[in-house]
Amino acid sequence: MRRNRMLWLLERLERAPRADPAIDALRSAVRSLPLGRGRDVLHGRWLGHPLHPLMVQVPVGSWLSAAVLDTLPGRSREAGLLVGVGLATAAPAALAGAVDWAELHREQARVGLVHAMANWAAVGLYATSLTCRLKGCTGAGRTYGFLGLTAVGIGGLLGGHLAYRQASGANHAEEVPHVVREGWHRVGAVAGFPAGQPVRRVVDDVPVLVVREPGGVIHALAERCSHLAGPLSEGTVADGCVRCPWHGSVFRLADGWNVRGPATAPQPAFDTRIVEGDVEVRLRRADREADGEWIGSGAGLASGYAG
Repeated sequence: MRRNRMLWLLERLERAPRADPAIDALRSAVRSLPLGRGRDVLHGRWLGHPLHPLMVQVPVGSWLSAAVLDTLPGRSREAGLLVGVGLATAAPAALAGAVDWAELHREQARVGLVHAMANWAAVGLYATSLTCRLKGCTGAGRTYGFLGLTAVGIGGLLGGHLAYRQASGANHAEEVPHVVREGWHRVGAVAGFPAGQPVRRVVDDVPVLVVREPGGVIHALAERCSHLAGPLSEGTVADGCVRCPWHGSVFRLADGWNVRGPATAPQPAFDTRIVEGDVEVRLRRADREADGEWIGSGAGLASGYAG
């Protein structure tokens, strides 16, 4: 069978380093924007998944609807209004996409840059379309509108590749509850976990982060960051949280909650206990809480404490 030509082109784009200097400069510019807490809002941490795909529905839907109206006689005025709505909502959607893009892997950033260029080309074409319509040049306005919709389609294709082929924005810890078996799993002797230091262990082929606090409480989380699978065991532990070394996402050790983005999903957490000097972990599940069983980091024999 012949290889898919489209995938071959996209893979070449992923490997092409020519735009890397521009990517580095743009990343620095986006990261330096004084967004404060608004950065996490744009990442979609409050929503539980990236905000950008939701926001792009407005401009894309408006422009597609305008194209439909442009095929009907006497509906140019309404089509022009929809073109304007799309232009007004494109900027906030692009900003949300930019803060996500600035925290991607190199291969993803290369595809994302072309995705953004296609969308900004669409914005330029639709701005020209609206200008032509306001001047009474309806035919030219329609032509530029259809060209803009073509650019939007190309951008959407690249966005789909980013999301589904390259897993940009996906929860990279989602599979943990489906892989780890029920029950308790030994991860090593208490002495093998220095106080305050993140340690990596493996349970059912799933990397697990184990941290023993100076007071003796032991916490365990899925070790691969939900954002882009960064190694949390190489991160820093402070104030009851662990910070991912790749993109700075912060997770609470007690329950895996994502305190700060760009991660939009929490880390799967494990119950812990100490049995005859060994640390054991068990994946924490919501059904145990619903059944009234106490769950929490440090649960179990000897209360999960180590002196």
